Amino acid sequence: MTLIVENLGCVRQERIIFSDVNFTVKAGQALWVKGRNGTGKSSLLRIIAQLLKPASGQISWQQKDVLDEPVEFLKRFEYIGHLDALKTSMTPRENLSFWAKYRGPNNIEAAIEAFKIEEIADFPVRSLSAGQKKRSNLARLIACPSKIWILDEPISSLDVHFIDLFTDLLRAHLEDGGLALYATHQDLEIDDVQLLNLDEYTGAGS
Repeated sequence: MTLIVENLGCVRQERIIFSDVNFTVKAGQALWVKGRNGTGKSSLLRIIAQLLKPASGQISWQQKDVLDEPVEFLKRFEYIGHLDALKTSMTPRENLSFWAKYRGPNNIEAAIEAFKIEEIADFPVRSLSAGQKKRSNLARLIACPSKIWILDEPISSLDVHFIDLFTDLLRAHLEDGGLALYATHQDLEIDDVQLLNLDEYTGAGS
């Protein structure tokens, strides 16, 4: 299982965000995307997740062109953006049930246990704290397991205890043969990780 990115470029509103980005991530490996605000961390992850079109370059998964043949790749990853994709009138359990019906395997109880949200699983999301919402959103990684995790600021709003919990789950995902791409400002101290610093590729950082 190999994800290859070659000469990737991003232009937003006629401004070059980054160009000539190259990396290869294999099963059991992670890619840590760093950079100042405005260097395109979120844009890069959204391009990989097929939510944005790149200005240039190629993305290959299992030797297939993701940009020309996206269907199979779309089944293989779980993307979690920096905003919590939760319906605030629904409970965390109900949100996870929705995603499980949409995305596939139903491991809702395991997800609730993994992210320690048992006590809040049946409260409306609108009543939860920022950290509780973040854990409820991240629980989708367990409820709808995928080989590829694409994560934008997954530890924002989490306290030290839950950052450690998430990091342990990420390590277990990699040890199980998964791969991950994540943008954080904090080093998660993952063993087999590549560093991609977008400050080195940006056309207009801020």
